[in-house]
Amino acid sequence: MNKPPRRKNPTLGIAVFIVVAVLLVIATLFYNAIKEKREFESDNAPAASISSGAAAAATATSAAATAVKPASGTAQ
Repeated sequence: MNKPPRRKNPTLGIAVFIVVAVLLVIATLFYNAIKEKREFESDNAPAASISSGAAAAATATSAAATAVKPASGTAQ
């Protein structure tokens, strides 16, 4: 009358373990990518603002030099 105990299916446990391991690897890759991107941006952000300021200053300087320079073809 008593049924024999059911054996567990080890395949299901291994499949769950593999899925969890793959998800952990993917999460770690995303975490490292985001962390390194933030470090890169924080290291290079001041240089970008300085170079853009330098570019603006160079543009202003060249505009001033152009204004002072006489037009070509005029008598001197």
